[in-house]
Amino acid sequence: MPATTIHLVRHGEVFNPNHVLYERLPDFHLSSRGVRMAQATARYIAAHSGLNHAAAVYSSPLDRTRETAGEILKALNSVREERGEQPLGLTTDERVIEAGNEFRGKRIGHGDGALWRPENLRLIRNLHKPSWGESYDHIGQRMSDFVYEKVSEYPGEQVIVVSHESPIYSFRHLMETGSAEHWMWKRHTALASVTSFTFDSETRELLAVAYADPAAGVQ
Repeated sequence: MPATTIHLVRHGEVFNPNHVLYERLPDFHLSSRGVRMAQATARYIAAHSGLNHAAAVYSSPLDRTRETAGEILKALNSVREERGEQPLGLTTDERVIEAGNEFRGKRIGHGDGALWRPENLRLIRNLHKPSWGESYDHIGQRMSDFVYEKVSEYPGEQVIVVSHESPIYSFRHLMETGSAEHWMWKRHTALASVTSFTFDSETRELLAVAYADPAAGVQ
């Protein structure tokens, strides 16, 4: 039974000294710690006998995900070169981008943050959907469209995808419970973590979900 595994990797820490919600804004790059986190996960991938045979690497088009994917590709292509294989390149896809959020560019929860202002109370009326931006159902659907497309495109292969916390966890919750809606503070998707979904390549049935946090000890 051929199986396809889609590995969803969260980007590393972002340099954000003003503590704003960067959402899909440009020019938010990995911090120095974030680079080290991406490198730790890249080493984990390069050393893993399954992951280092990945057939493709994708990412969200945002700076922080492309930079994380770049570190992964450097480590992965070094192993591929040793095996006499051609290097992989990076393909970006809008379907795995960060969740849309109406608080973009604002400070959240730091001092006089936007979260506590009366004019923004309407945005937090439903924490489960959520009411401040793109719904978890929509996020789960676009992630599903992408993942199932790649399961069909790469039967029996491994695929690495660098995305963001909300898309990764919304998809995981959808796969495990049948609903993408969840309580955001219960997410289990650390920075630079790897959440892996293995599917039957023919039936597209989910066979297993695994989670690894290679960058947990990075300072």
